[in-house]
Amino acid sequence: MSDFTRADNSVLGRWWWTVDRLTLISIAVLIGVGYVMMLAASPAVAERIRISRDLFILKQVFFLLIASGIMIGVSMLSPRGVRLLALAGCVVALGLTAMTLIAGMEIKGARRWVSLPGMSMQPSEFLKPCFAVVAAWLLSEGRRETNWLRRLMWPAAALVVMAVIGLLLKAQPDIGMLAVLLCVFVVQLFVNGLNIFLTAGVAGLLAAGGVAAYTFIGHFHDRVEGFLHPNRSDGTSQIDRSMQAFGSGGLLGRGAGEGRVKDFIPDAHADFVFAVAGEEFGMLVCAFILAVFAFIVLRALMRQLQERDLFVVLAVTGLACGFGMQAWVNMASTLGLIPPKGMTLPFISYGGSSALAVALGIGMLLALTRRRIPGERS
Repeated sequence: MSDFTRADNSVLGRWWWTVDRLTLISIAVLIGVGYVMMLAASPAVAERIRISRDLFILKQVFFLLIASGIMIGVSMLSPRGVRLLALAGCVVALGLTAMTLIAGMEIKGARRWVSLPGMSMQPSEFLKPCFAVVAAWLLSEGRRETNWLRRLMWPAAALVVMAVIGLLLKAQPDIGMLAVLLCVFVVQLFVNGLNIFLTAGVAGLLAAGGVAAYTFIGHFHDRVEGFLHPNRSDGTSQIDRSMQAFGSGGLLGRGAGEGRVKDFIPDAHADFVFAVAGEEFGMLVCAFILAVFAFIVLRALMRQLQERDLFVVLAVTGLACGFGMQAWVNMASTLGLIPPKGMTLPFISYGGSSALAVALGIGMLLALTRRRIPGERS
């Protein structure tokens, strides 16, 4: 890459000089942390379920290599290419998400996965980046219309797609994923010009929806109850073990490979990998990981301050907020700040479909934040 000059007119050369290299480096840092955390967290989990100690590590290396290729390949697309890819991806992900209700794998009372050779895939993971771009396209098209009826039809179409996604996720159920998608969509509506009072009203409706989910969905009710009444626990839940891991690690951690509490966390390699980082590397490394995520989100949003294409602004806002919210939900649930939610820490937690979906979203983000070459199709 360092051999490229600004006069290099090859596809790779143009990509290197137009892509946001600081964001690219930050993603590489997260992938590197992900490799280290798999080495730290997965062997104990593998031994517990009686499989090869190296299986999770090898599979994650494979997933992250493919994810890196997807991210770089997608980041070379034009905004028009990103839009077409998101439309196709949204249709396919919707179809597969609907399929989970009929032929999906049931895990812990939820049907969110379809079985593939060598892995299970959660199709709804791909809805996050694809719907963010599709919603941005529909909202921006509505703003271009001069006829008031057509001006309303485009955002109405976005609401219909969101409603279909909501019904599918409720049926699985996956309330956490639905909450993230709804929050991202509301942020996009606000950036698109939704009145602040209407935004507050929508937020109120979301809160009412959360109360309804707590009242009528047993799976969600049990998780919230466990969060609200921790004294009922015997100290052996994943949240309890997670808090013990953070306490054991302290400021600087116990050292690489020296963690002990991690051996008793069933999902130490996946949803609770942040607790393993806290135990072995301490609060300072956890703060560094948090800072990298925050930098990626803020960097993407700041680069939109001079952007004139509303579609790009809305799409980047949705992709950045979705990425940041996923990281925040994982870290907050690991720290016991919110009810536990089976959501991975991007590029760090074990998970094939999650790694590929996050890479797709970041690839779209990098493509949309690239500097535009005069004459390039939008």
